[in-house]
Formats: sequence, structure tokens, C-alpha cells
Amino acid sequence: MDIVEILKRDYQRFPADQTYSIYEADVYFADPLNRFRGVDRFRDNITFIATWFRDVRMELHEIRRDRHVITTRWTLNWTAPLPWQPRVRIPGWSELTLNDRDRIISHIDYWHCSRWAVLRQHLSLFS
Repeated sequence: MDIVEILKRDYQRFPADQTYSIYEADVYFADPLNRFRGVDRFRDNITFIATWFRDVRMELHEIRRDRHVITTRWTLNWTAPLPWQPRVRIPGWSELTLNDRDRIISHIDYWHCSRWAVLRQHLSLFS
């Protein structure tokens, strides 16, 4: 199966049943909160989201491939495990770099909002 099709399916069921075999073992991952190497740490990061947040949804708006780079545009939503249960929304995009074997060697997420805006959503009693 084509890697773009695999990614589309992964986004639809995120954070469950992700296809980690499309990543190299030493994949570089970065987002506004984290930077690390390794598919095991990447899996742990997704497991953290699945464990601590409720009703996690990843809406894929666009996915496009240009040779060795796949760009996705998405919105991540979840309900935070706080007494007032705020719904958090993070719009962003990802740049995935592929090697010659079509495996992901770099996965960098960018947000269309600041880290502080995301924190404020968690703290808002009226979200």
C-alpha cells in the first residue's frame, strides 16, 4: 500500500492502531513541546495522548506528496481530563521526510497557534 494511503488511514483512527512500520527506527520527531529520536519514543508520545485525553480526533484536511516530503494539514481535538472538561483544538501541519525506501526519517509538527494558546484552552472554564 502507498504510504500516503497508510497515513490517511492512520489519521482517521488516530491515536489508535498507528502504523509504526512506516517510520525508521531512529526517526526524528519534533513539535512545539517535544524533540526526540526513535520510533519507540514516538509510540510512547501517542500512547500518552491516548491514555490521558478523551475523545481524541485528528481531522485531516489535506495531504500531499512532493518526492521525498509529505505535507499534511490537520486539526487535533481532545477533551482534557480536568473537572470542567475543556475541549482543546490545535490546528497545524506536519512535514514528513522520506528516505529512498519510502520510510519516514523525520516527522515535524507545527501549530497554527502558540503553546500558550493551547494552555489557555485547557484552563478556560468556558471552552
